[in-house]
Amino acid sequence: MTAVLAAHGLVKRFGGLTALEGIDLAVQPGEVLGIIGVNGAGKTTLMNCICGLYRPDVGEIFLAGERVTGLLPHDIARRGVGRTFQVPRVFRRISLIDNLLVPVLRERASDQTLQRRAEAMLERMQLIALRYNHAEELSGGQQKLLEMARMLMADPKVAILDEPFAGVHPALCRFMIDQIEAIAATGTAVLLISHDLTSIYRLSHRVAALNEGRVIAEGSVDAIRRNPVVIEAYLGA
Repeated sequence: MTAVLAAHGLVKRFGGLTALEGIDLAVQPGEVLGIIGVNGAGKTTLMNCICGLYRPDVGEIFLAGERVTGLLPHDIARRGVGRTFQVPRVFRRISLIDNLLVPVLRERASDQTLQRRAEAMLERMQLIALRYNHAEELSGGQQKLLEMARMLMADPKVAILDEPFAGVHPALCRFMIDQIEAIAATGTAVLLISHDLTSIYRLSHRVAALNEGRVIAEGSVDAIRRNPVVIEAYLGA
């Protein structure tokens, strides 16, 4: 099966700092690939390269077999890469419905059709009762759900979730886990970045561990749990 997203030999430098050093990753449709690593390991830099916020100094990125290296973020998004952020980036002063309509403004569907899609997505995220509220009125956890819903409105091939469980109530975490499982079940590939190893291990089909800009281990959940290199990176020698 052809990987829906593949990165080959990615290198990213910031002055004298090498943030990524030869990263190779691939993810299949419907697969959840967990990305773990201590702060500064290169996780966010990797995601920024995939999304087009950064251009890698060396290496290539392919989406569904098409080279997307160096494309602008909106071009990569239109080709099927969606993303959420550790601190939600919602449009705070417009309604929840309007937040969800932003990524589909270019679609040819009627306003009524898009409105129904947005309402169905808010229903799925248990936000429908707040559909006319401004996004700034939501709690932090609700904003994360809104951002996830907005991402899904564009029907992405790849969903990048950056620390979705950070600062979220345990009950809401359980709900978000269910949503992530549902996203993968539709065939969307998921890149899941999180310090919550319990959730990573529950959700991931494979896990890649980063340290100092390199992939130090990649494999099944059981293999990563027992890997002495990963344990040392997290806990020290």
